[in-house]
Amino acid sequence: MLDSIKISRRQSEIRQALAGLAGKDNPTEDETRSMESLDAEYRSNETRYRAALIAEDGERREAGAELETRSDREFADLVAGFEMRQVVLALDEGRALSGRTAEVVQELRSAGGYRGMPVPLMALEVRAGETIASGTPDPIQTRPIIDRLFPSSVAAQMGAQLISIGSGAVEWPVTTSSVTAGWANGELANVPGPTAYATIDKALKPEQTLGIHMRVSRKAMLQSGDALEQAIRRDMNGTMATELDKAIFLGTGSSGQPLGVIPGAATYGITSTDAAGMASWAALRAAVVRFMTANVANGPGAVKALVRPELWNVMDDIEAFTGTGITEWDRFVKNIPAPTMTTNALAAPSGDPLETQVLLATSAGGVAPIFVGLWGAVDLIRDPYSDAQSGGLRLTALTTADVTVARGAQLELVTGLELAEGA
Repeated sequence: MLDSIKISRRQSEIRQALAGLAGKDNPTEDETRSMESLDAEYRSNETRYRAALIAEDGERREAGAELETRSDREFADLVAGFEMRQVVLALDEGRALSGRTAEVVQELRSAGGYRGMPVPLMALEVRAGETIASGTPDPIQTRPIIDRLFPSSVAAQMGAQLISIGSGAVEWPVTTSSVTAGWANGELANVPGPTAYATIDKALKPEQTLGIHMRVSRKAMLQSGDALEQAIRRDMNGTMATELDKAIFLGTGSSGQPLGVIPGAATYGITSTDAAGMASWAALRAAVVRFMTANVANGPGAVKALVRPELWNVMDDIEAFTGTGITEWDRFVKNIPAPTMTTNALAAPSGDPLETQVLLATSAGGVAPIFVGLWGAVDLIRDPYSDAQSGGLRLTALTTADVTVARGAQLELVTGLELAEGA
């Protein structure tokens, strides 16, 4: 029982006792002392009651906060025990799901329809400490699978925000009007205005589907054991991250791809400037200045840069000031620390002379420069016919994604950065 309730009940008992004693015309000495004692206890209890209410209010707030996040934590705990191996065996052999894996699949099916086996996106994370291939003595020991090489994901490094969407489309209203302020020109004059407050909607729509197709041979399933689960998880995660990165920045907007940031610069209202000269910090500095004059960034330290390795190779070989050893790259990283290098999210240098480009981004007012929408979970589907003769397993993983830019002012594209002198 709460202390406040106990004290409240005791106060009621004291009031009842005092009412009986106060009704007597000639109370005895014992009754008088009893009234004084009860009165002192009542005043003391009032202080204790207020203190109990304050303490219990804090406990209620903590309990309420815990209840608000308990469902998310419980689902995260279920996903932490999700086994991709069970899904593969269920699709291949029809084996029944069990444990947390069965609970997660049942929860996902209740939230949306899937032709195959639903797999939560969080389950594709590379986990540490899971079972690897056994080291049981054998004439030939099969060690853990050696993975393919994937480029590191750059979307998160550039500040892109990934949004999980259950169904339908998501829109962000973005202010497009220019509301002005002015002074009244005279004692009876009006101030300027009014100016219409206008917005435009930037939407994420489930119109593009990314598919990952893989074939698992019977030998791989028998040879790799539990390590196969981690290998498939890493392979799917790496492939999906690579293709999403490429689509986010280089998507053509056709052939089923979303419209990426760089090909869609004009559509998204992103400023694109042709440097038309050798790659240098001065060419990039001009774009940073545009950020600051547009009130998007407070300084170069708030800007993120996406560059090709070839740009580093050239700028680090050009001495900015003769005899100082300070290169153009040194000046660049002094103002924009830790630029993100990629060969996947930026097109390779081309032309004569070779030219490359740099994408600059910043987060302003808590708004990410790029929004990436992901719909539902990964839909894992098995093809039961194509590899039936060899006893293999063919899997297709489908996920729906889209890209949009809320404010083009938070991105700058610098093109025409020459990497060599023209012929």
